[in-house]
Amino acid sequence: MVICVEEVSASLVREYLSRKGLKKTIACMDEERPRTQSSINNRSHLRQVLHIEDLYKANKAQSSPLRTLLEIIVKHHIEGHKDDPMACEGNDSSLCLLPAKTLSQKNGSNSDHSSASFVSGDHIKLRSHDKEASSPPRVVLSLDRQGIMNHSETRTWLNASVDETRQCRMTSLHDHDRLTETVNNSPVNEVSQRSRPSRVRRGILAGPISSTLQESTKQRQSRKVVTPQLPFRKEEEPRQSWDRLSGKSYQQNVLKKSQSDATEGVKSLEEEGEGRYDKKIVKSKTQPNVRDLSELVLDDIDDELPEFPKISIKNSATAASSHTICPMDQHTASELKSILLGSSLKCFTVEWRNQGFGFSDTHDLRYGVVQKKGGPCGVLASIQAFVLKKLLFENIDSSYTRLQRLRPTNATRRKCLVLAVAEVLWRAGDEKQATVAINSGRMLFTPSGHYKSEGVLEKINCFTVDSIKNLQSLLEQNIDQFETGELGCLLLTISAVLSRSIDKLKEDMDVATTALIGAHGYCTQELVNLLLVGRAVSNVFDGNVELDSGNGNSTLLKGIKSHCNIGLLSLFEHYNIFKVGDFLKNPLFPIWVVCSESHFSVLFGLQEELLTNQDKSVEFDLYYYDGLANQQEEIRLTVSVGKSDLSCQDADLIPPLELCIRTRWKDAFVSWNDTEPIL
Repeated sequence: MVICVEEVSASLVREYLSRKGLKKTIACMDEERPRTQSSINNRSHLRQVLHIEDLYKANKAQSSPLRTLLEIIVKHHIEGHKDDPMACEGNDSSLCLLPAKTLSQKNGSNSDHSSASFVSGDHIKLRSHDKEASSPPRVVLSLDRQGIMNHSETRTWLNASVDETRQCRMTSLHDHDRLTETVNNSPVNEVSQRSRPSRVRRGILAGPISSTLQESTKQRQSRKVVTPQLPFRKEEEPRQSWDRLSGKSYQQNVLKKSQSDATEGVKSLEEEGEGRYDKKIVKSKTQPNVRDLSELVLDDIDDELPEFPKISIKNSATAASSHTICPMDQHTASELKSILLGSSLKCFTVEWRNQGFGFSDTHDLRYGVVQKKGGPCGVLASIQAFVLKKLLFENIDSSYTRLQRLRPTNATRRKCLVLAVAEVLWRAGDEKQATVAINSGRMLFTPSGHYKSEGVLEKINCFTVDSIKNLQSLLEQNIDQFETGELGCLLLTISAVLSRSIDKLKEDMDVATTALIGAHGYCTQELVNLLLVGRAVSNVFDGNVELDSGNGNSTLLKGIKSHCNIGLLSLFEHYNIFKVGDFLKNPLFPIWVVCSESHFSVLFGLQEELLTNQDKSVEFDLYYYDGLANQQEEIRLTVSVGKSDLSCQDADLIPPLELCIRTRWKDAFVSWNDTEPIL
């Protein structure tokens, strides 16, 4: 497998979040950047890829090892600058690492501590410029390798600091009063929060601690306030954290003694103040809001990073819409290609990849979806039928007549498209849940093996919702991908298949290996039925039919089981190839998908009464729309039932559309109203 820097980096971040227990953060990360096959979910494998086995073993040998690989790497790079004494010269306020001997020479210290010490750049600069009398001297604190000051070092440091501070008594006392007032008026854990940036850069911060912009501002404001007590408080919390993790009990004894020494040092400074200032003792404050680190256990188990294949996310930007995200993987993509195209080695045609649900700009046909090339007409005609249902027979722009509703605004027809797609997908999911395929714009897995990549399925995220309201909200947010996006038609088809589920879809069909997209990229009857009735059955008659196959065997043919919102008229019935059942011939709304000459189009009326009126002398208008015909005007047909005289007509000159109409209304006469008949 080819190592991808981006994926390794993401895996490193996930390992850090996992070890820190930040499950919500991982969930958000997986939503915005889903995992792929290149993602590394094994900690041992991640160490091998990063070549940090030696660092990991060295860290493991420490008394308090770091828990995450990211921290190990950061610590390694920080300690890599120990031997660079010039690292601090470019930035006075940065924290640097210098050998202890160098610090001793710079600060005049008698300490011969051999381990690295942490000091700030501004301290070094002030100590090396003794000529600047206006600047008070700063105290340099030497730490051991773990970043913890022991008891004896505390006493030595306090004595040295008292002697030095006597030389600038007024300034130091003034600084101390300012610090004491700030501590007393601050929140409980403000002092410890201020010390966190330095501890992070030192690499001794144990446990997950968050920071805010406000705290960062306070840190910058307090950097100039330095007293003998402040360095001690910086080291008090790390010692507590380290003791909690290691389970040692001498924390109370040593720290109480160190605190007492610090208090005595402050008292001596205050007594030097000749009574100008009242005595103010800064007491150590507990931090009830800081996470109890005793729950953390340092281990070196090479466990797998937790998988989050499905993440429940609540979007506050919409009306509490929730959905579950599942990035496309190669197994699902292969199954989709097999059910749609017949093989995972086939590719979608250009006609399918470049087709969306864009509307016509012709004034009289603003309701119509335009088809660019032949192929996906069955999908377009089915969605067109549901758009007309929403536009004409549901409470959208109810102040207009139905004829006026055929000239919708951009916002209205877009809303109808959202509702139409939602109804199709919701019915395909048995009105329990639905899945929406959304193009992420980037590859979510690296194809390999028995699969041909074309950059379509590899970029899809699958959003699953469990309510029609959430489904409509999700589609409204992403309707551009369906309406104006080039993959709109494919996304709708994939969404319908996933909403039904591949297993149920195979059970619907007479032959489980039937492809939904047939020869020359044409839609099969199974795909059209999936969109119209929510089940990919292979037939259009009512109910199921069992045929005798001989030798005691039988074949079950599956058809339509209930009344439908949208109907179907087929030219094949005219030629007695098969019969369309009453469920599709008599839908709940006067809208039919017409199958004629291997092409699907739409026929609809404005009057619901024409479905129930049994008067043989009835006359009504039907409107015809074909998105592929480059239609430039409205086609209105007047149907007169009982007035047809087929004996006077040449059968070869009868438009196929009229023959389809007569499968529903026998002996009907069709007038094209000065429109050129479509032959």
